[in-house]
Amino acid sequence: MSNRPELLAPPEIFYDDSEARKYTSSSRIIDIQARLSERALELLALPVDGIPRLLLDIGCGSGLSGETLTENGHQWIGLDVSQSMLNIASEREVEGDLLLGDMGQGLALRPGIIDGAISISAVQWLCNADKSSHEPRLRLKAFFGSLYRCLARGARAVFQMYPENIAQRELILRSAMHAGFAGGVVIDYPHSAKSRKEYLVLTCGPPSLSTAVPRGKGEDGESCSEDENSEENQMVCISDRNRPKKKQKITRKGKGRDWIFKKKEQLRRKGNAVPPDTRYTGRKRKARF
Repeated sequence: MSNRPELLAPPEIFYDDSEARKYTSSSRIIDIQARLSERALELLALPVDGIPRLLLDIGCGSGLSGETLTENGHQWIGLDVSQSMLNIASEREVEGDLLLGDMGQGLALRPGIIDGAISISAVQWLCNADKSSHEPRLRLKAFFGSLYRCLARGARAVFQMYPENIAQRELILRSAMHAGFAGGVVIDYPHSAKSRKEYLVLTCGPPSLSTAVPRGKGEDGESCSEDENSEENQMVCISDRNRPKKKQKITRKGKGRDWIFKKKEQLRRKGNAVPPDTRYTGRKRKARF
């Protein structure tokens, strides 16, 4: 059986009263949440001017990550789909404002009021269809579109995530890109199976020098070296989404039979009506009839 909770049940069902209390009382979970939240707050790169910011904690759960925001002097709003988790957060008297809601249906917040957003182990839940009406692509579109609107211009959003595979990572990245974000993925400790962590770092606004993606941490706690050629060590950036398309090479030989067969096959996969292939397909006409 899979140990990924998002594959076992929807979050509002998986995190019932029993599981929510078990999660919140685990000293191991508390320590992990604190470290991940500190790293997410570091990647937000908020100005060090002593002014409290209004931050959004997406998938706040019982408020473990929100406590880190409070300890750093910020105000925060927590959103979660599990009523049981929010009930425990209320019992623990966390200082943030708590909202019950499904992030896949969008964020009902006023435009431009949020100074930054963090999310710990939550965004990958949107890649699963828990109901017949759920379409992951549309839910991600609604989420990132509404997040972009409620963030202040130039504000960052940091998502610590556990994508199940490359396809999920690309789906999340593509959805964020289409919403207008710039940024990319930061991978800490890429060569460690136990300590490896992925953070999606997004900036609200077009690509610029200020939207450069931070570097991930290496095995010694320092940033990874730029001359590492490992694919895992590279940052997955989407800030250059407006780059010009490559020009196709024009050959003087023209379009042969192989090109015609390939093109017809592409049209068939799209559901277009395409004449069947015959021995005359792609045959060069004679100069005269």
